[in-house]
Amino acid sequence: MPLDASLASWIYLSQTPGLGNEGLRHLLQIFGSPDSILNASVSSLSEHVKPSVARAIAEAVDPAVLVPVASWLNDPLNRILTIADSDYPQHLLNISDPPLLLYVKGRLDLLNTRSLAVVGSRNATAQGLRNAEAFACSASNSGLCIVSGLAHGIDAAAHYGGLKGSASSIAVVGTGLDKVYPAANRDLAHTLAHHGTIISEFPLGTPPIAANFPRRNRIISGLSLGCLVVEASMQSGSLISARMALEQGRDVFAIPGSIHSPQSKGCHALIKQGAKLVECAQDVLEELGYRSTDISNNAPEHPLFMHLGFEPLDVDALMQLSGLTIAELSAILLQLELDGHIASLPGGLYQRIA
Repeated sequence: MPLDASLASWIYLSQTPGLGNEGLRHLLQIFGSPDSILNASVSSLSEHVKPSVARAIAEAVDPAVLVPVASWLNDPLNRILTIADSDYPQHLLNISDPPLLLYVKGRLDLLNTRSLAVVGSRNATAQGLRNAEAFACSASNSGLCIVSGLAHGIDAAAHYGGLKGSASSIAVVGTGLDKVYPAANRDLAHTLAHHGTIISEFPLGTPPIAANFPRRNRIISGLSLGCLVVEASMQSGSLISARMALEQGRDVFAIPGSIHSPQSKGCHALIKQGAKLVECAQDVLEELGYRSTDISNNAPEHPLFMHLGFEPLDVDALMQLSGLTIAELSAILLQLELDGHIASLPGGLYQRIA
């Protein structure tokens, strides 16, 4: 279908080489609208941007650019929002570098609901995945939409938890919305498109470029009232989300873990720097003014849990503590793992999962 002329102007400028978000925002302050920018002379534009960028703007109007966009918009799930649209997420207007254009797939209404960012390691532990899904589900059932980045590990678990709850989930991605990255999350992306929302500031066709992912993190935190970091190493990209959340005046929460786990060190560092230590979803919800809808589980514990806690132990230590034979212990460990109560770790270690 043909695009609205105003939207076409936004798309032309958003894809102009060398202009960027900051440059376009500067020109909008001077010229007033995308149409006025495109109609300005090269000499006039050169007073405010580099001559090479001014020439690129003058050459930006290429109808071929709009063909894939128009085709994509034929899907009723798809929409493009500009910062001037009434449906644009109002929380993003309060950050220092709001995206001027957003590609949206799914539910528009979620973009202006109260939300919680849940982020963490791609290489998560079994306990971390369980925590992410449980915290997200509880927050979603309490009315907070869950925002994350569709990555492996904690992000994916958080989306599943948000979708299980009543407030659903938003994925902010670092590619064009005609691509799914990582490909292993294609089914999750499909579910989000139909029951939640996926958004990106990057044009259609944008591949998974490493530099795009830290940039999308400001949107994850910007959409949200607070940011919960479930697991993170000291090199984790989720620490970028936490830092951006602090810069944007959002609350930052972190779940502590084992002092021996590399995946807990990032969370511990955040707590030392002032992030709120949380042990259950209620801790987050109360801080944000919500009530948890969780129902406690008082099921009896297996006798082996007298000896196997949340710190990893090997089979030899468990045999010595429990008095069980290797055959008896192996059978119990296998059943507890199948039931989702424990996780096997590298090096022949086992760990209880809350």
